[in-house]
Amino acid sequence: MKPQQELTSGYQADFFRTELSRMVNRKHPMVKVAAGMDWEAFETALEQTWHPELGRPGVSTRLLVSLNYLKYVYDLSDEGVLELWVENPYWQHLSGMKFFEHQAPIEASSLSRWRTRLAKVGAEKLLEETIKAGLRMKLIQPRQLERINVDTTVQEKHVRFPTDSRLYDRARTVLVSLAKRCRLKLRQSYERVGKRLMLKQSRYANARQYKRAGKCGRHLKTLLGRVIRDIQRKCPEPDPKLKEELKQAQRIYDQQRKDKGKVYSVHAPEVECISKGKAHKRYEFGVKVSVGTSSRGGWHVAAQAHPGNPYDGHTLKETLEQVRRMVGGKVKQVFVDRGYRGHGYEGEMDVHVDKQRKGKTPKRLWKWMKRRAVVEPGISHLKHGHRMNRNRLKGTQGDQLNAVLSAAGMNFRKLLRQAGKTWLYIRWMLNPAEIQLHIIFNPNTAFYPGSLN
Repeated sequence: MKPQQELTSGYQADFFRTELSRMVNRKHPMVKVAAGMDWEAFETALEQTWHPELGRPGVSTRLLVSLNYLKYVYDLSDEGVLELWVENPYWQHLSGMKFFEHQAPIEASSLSRWRTRLAKVGAEKLLEETIKAGLRMKLIQPRQLERINVDTTVQEKHVRFPTDSRLYDRARTVLVSLAKRCRLKLRQSYERVGKRLMLKQSRYANARQYKRAGKCGRHLKTLLGRVIRDIQRKCPEPDPKLKEELKQAQRIYDQQRKDKGKVYSVHAPEVECISKGKAHKRYEFGVKVSVGTSSRGGWHVAAQAHPGNPYDGHTLKETLEQVRRMVGGKVKQVFVDRGYRGHGYEGEMDVHVDKQRKGKTPKRLWKWMKRRAVVEPGISHLKHGHRMNRNRLKGTQGDQLNAVLSAAGMNFRKLLRQAGKTWLYIRWMLNPAEIQLHIIFNPNTAFYPGSLN
């Protein structure tokens, strides 16, 4: 059921507790950003995720939205963000609490279930609101959104590095577990044999005894085939879950080294092997993500996952459609690298593909073309500070959610920095030594004015 609306006026005061609005500093960046956000817009946009009549009243939408912002701003887990939420009055003020709470308002699993209902449209609303809030608070100038840079990266999944032996053993383990649940009496489960072979295979490979390691891998494949055929004989009509796992195990058993569309993870079959030509990391296992940032300010205006490892140029149309949903018709020019040649986009935005030499680009575009590379540090910040490096959300929908929420978290962090810029600059002029000590002892919360973008 839809969350109940709290009374904002006419309620009886609590004489034994002090309101959070009286405890927090009005000049704090998080208080300013909380006042600049349009929280009612989330209620309208996410209204379809609640049933109008059935069930008990849901948790406050503002609380859930703010917790997801904080999770991706500070790179925390669901449990970690709730633990710190109890200790931080400014986080509670951002969540719309009237009084300071000494217990977590929800369980960590509630955040996971809410993200499942959030889907892609709701996640884009979180990204869109960070841009609109910046425009309302005049932290983002409209001219900063006229030119954007677009590039692709790989959002890696939180899976182990795939090897044939590990896939054979894991697929056999899953089939044996499901067979026991369905009360199928298998001829043999090969649990102890499989464990021993995995240990031997890894030790042989570490000792560079590849013939012996390969022999163990072929034995593991044989054991998987025996389990598959045993289940097929004893259960001609399996239930949907067992049927799906049998089909996937058969794919793992049949796939060869140079096949396309291979399975690289048993519990995350949507994972793809992508090579971006990096010297330090030849292959990455995840999904391709398009990222769009403004040429000035580095604000993220697009983040979209593209399953199937498509060509970069074929992803540009969908990315620019998302840009239009985020900022409207403010974007005039788009700058991309040479990996987007032959993109085929025909729209109102002018797409400029990077050239190899300066003489091939008009002078009026050359200075903006040189700024195309600013998207690269933005991608690095998304990966190392906002949970895009190892995606832990499940399925293809989890890939979409994590990409958009990572960009929303980075925009929210930039809002906090920009909101605190004026206040810190005034204090710097009055007492520079105080700000220097504050930066030394609080490196994660203080921002030096000269280092702000």
